[in-house]
Amino acid sequence: MATDKQIAAQAKREAAKARIEAAKAKAEAAKAKAAALSGGRASGFFNFIREQGVVGLAVGLAIGTAAGASVKSIVDNFISPLVSLLTQGVDLNSLKLVLQEAHGTKPEVAIGWGAILSSLITLIATALVIYFVIHGAKLDRIDKKKS
Repeated sequence: MATDKQIAAQAKREAAKARIEAAKAKAEAAKAKAAALSGGRASGFFNFIREQGVVGLAVGLAIGTAAGASVKSIVDNFISPLVSLLTQGVDLNSLKLVLQEAHGTKPEVAIGWGAILSSLITLIATALVIYFVIHGAKLDRIDKKKS
């Protein structure tokens, strides 16, 4: 007949086996869940967002849009009047190259190179503002991938 010590040892072994089996079952469940998520479309989407910096792109787009509106206002209300002053009152947006004069009911055909130039000035000014903000705040170092 088994002694109390033997019974207690047997109970400990069975409890240990049960814990090992429970841990194996838990590990298998976690593995199955990970496999299901890694093969799913949602996981691929979240990996793309995390790895490609899409959130940073969205923030940059929002900041760029706001900066673009501000710079456009500066160009329209500050730079264009200065150019107008230098060109003796000629509005930059009104400058054009007429390809065909208006005749009767036919409209004028012209290339509005002044508006194009104004747009390019706005683009360059926006790029400069964003460049100085990014480098001034040292935001260019945040997005570097860590090896």
